[in-house]
Amino acid sequence: MKRLLTTILVIGLFGAFTAPAMAAPEDELKKFRSYFEKRFPKTPFNDFINGVYSIDPASRAQWEEIEEFPPYELNLDKGKKLFNTPFANGKTYASCFENGGEGIANRYPFFDKDSGKVVTLEAAINTCRSANGEKPLKYKKGAMADISAYMHYTTRGKLTNVEVPNDPRAMAIYKEGKSQFYAKRGQMNMSCADCHVYNAGNKIRADLLSPALGHTTHFPVYRSKWGGMGTLHRRYGGCNKQVRAKPLKAQGPEYTALEYFHTYMSNGLEINGPGARK
Repeated sequence: MKRLLTTILVIGLFGAFTAPAMAAPEDELKKFRSYFEKRFPKTPFNDFINGVYSIDPASRAQWEEIEEFPPYELNLDKGKKLFNTPFANGKTYASCFENGGEGIANRYPFFDKDSGKVVTLEAAINTCRSANGEKPLKYKKGAMADISAYMHYTTRGKLTNVEVPNDPRAMAIYKEGKSQFYAKRGQMNMSCADCHVYNAGNKIRADLLSPALGHTTHFPVYRSKWGGMGTLHRRYGGCNKQVRAKPLKAQGPEYTALEYFHTYMSNGLEINGPGARK
């Protein structure tokens, strides 16, 4: 760990990739993508959707065996049933979403010009429930993760297509998300970028650090460590704990902004969620 922290400090000061301060989102996306393509030249672009398994052949073989009988199948069945079960008023989730809620997860999160806020898929699920007189679900796991997993499953193969419109409110949220991604935090004074940009492909203890490119495509995920399914914001909280920082509120403004930036940086990559990870 001491060696990793030293490496992080050196790379953070002198590394080949530094986030532009005021560049347009599309320019930042090109540089972000180019950085990982140069760092991992043997990895085909769309294979970054497979996380650490896109850069580690040994662990990939084990993961592919797991995916033959994926541990999230029961979650998908639960999510599909919940999605299609009528609310007390007789309507279903399909009534709240374009195309009946199928094949649309690749456009989330999106900026809603009417409210001036970014809307994640999980937030939209709870908005749908509230509009139909139902109590909101908890955001990190359980029914929420199952429903989101099912909606992502119906979107598999479609390209991540998150937009940052030319609206100062959208840009402010995008910049906040970028700040969350690159900001040091916790007793270990580490950022998302320290692990998943500057040290992607390096080991921390016995595990390889995954590239940030493609991170969001396979969520929600079934993690062996959790023994179940979890949302992206559950993972954000876990990462904060690992660097000894206090986790923020799931679907709060900070994590929502982080998801907006984080997902935008995977634009052009296929949705392949839900996924299975350690």
